[in-house]
Amino acid sequence: MDTTETDSAPIPAETMTVPERGFTINRKKALVAAAVLWTGFAIMVWLVVTGRTGSFDQWGLMSYRTGEALGPKGPELVFESVRDVTALGGVFLRNLFALAAVVALLFLKLRREAFLYAATVVGGWLANTGVKLLVGRERPQIVPHLTEAGGESFPSGHSFSAAVVWIGMAIAFAALSNRHSVRYTIICAAMALSAMVAWSRVMLGVHFPSDVVAGWLGGAGWAFLAAALLYAPAKAAADSKAGQTLDPSAR
Repeated sequence: MDTTETDSAPIPAETMTVPERGFTINRKKALVAAAVLWTGFAIMVWLVVTGRTGSFDQWGLMSYRTGEALGPKGPELVFESVRDVTALGGVFLRNLFALAAVVALLFLKLRREAFLYAATVVGGWLANTGVKLLVGRERPQIVPHLTEAGGESFPSGHSFSAAVVWIGMAIAFAALSNRHSVRYTIICAAMALSAMVAWSRVMLGVHFPSDVVAGWLGGAGWAFLAAALLYAPAKAAADSKAGQTLDPSAR
């Protein structure tokens, strides 16, 4: 049977409804999570400063190496995957995704979450820089480095920043769902992803395991702490006249 253009009705465009304000993180729970994570971070700092992580660091660095040359263990695919994962915590990709997330939140009319996430990322960078200056540590020389790395080793900047960016992003986008199971799944997935980024630094030989454990604990702790403490100023900034001008739908 023949049909013409006039016989077929146009397909209606799909629409997506987003919450007017979205989910607000339970700030008491966020503070508890931050306290637990920062306590773990403080313990790691004490262990490193007092020289109690030697065997753990040795085990972690050697677990992915084999042969007299201490090359990477396993097939080439594993090594390529490790390098891909570690790139998610690198300066370029993590900042690119963070910027894209802020823009997406603004388009979704979640200005409060956009402001909060931006403040979380900037504050995390300042916190990580300060800790590195206070502690400092030479990078491991136990195994050959499989990627370029510079600066102080403790805590791992990749690990700290990856936790801030990805967990903070998950907390922000969890506002799109009013179901606890969905929100917890998103945040737990981000925690797992950032932990993979952290351990990839050990597999590449550029950080001690204690570096990345401390970095991840500190970064995750900051993501939850910022979600609790910076909520009020982020909400005030988003509701201000200047903040409302950043709403793309208002143009």
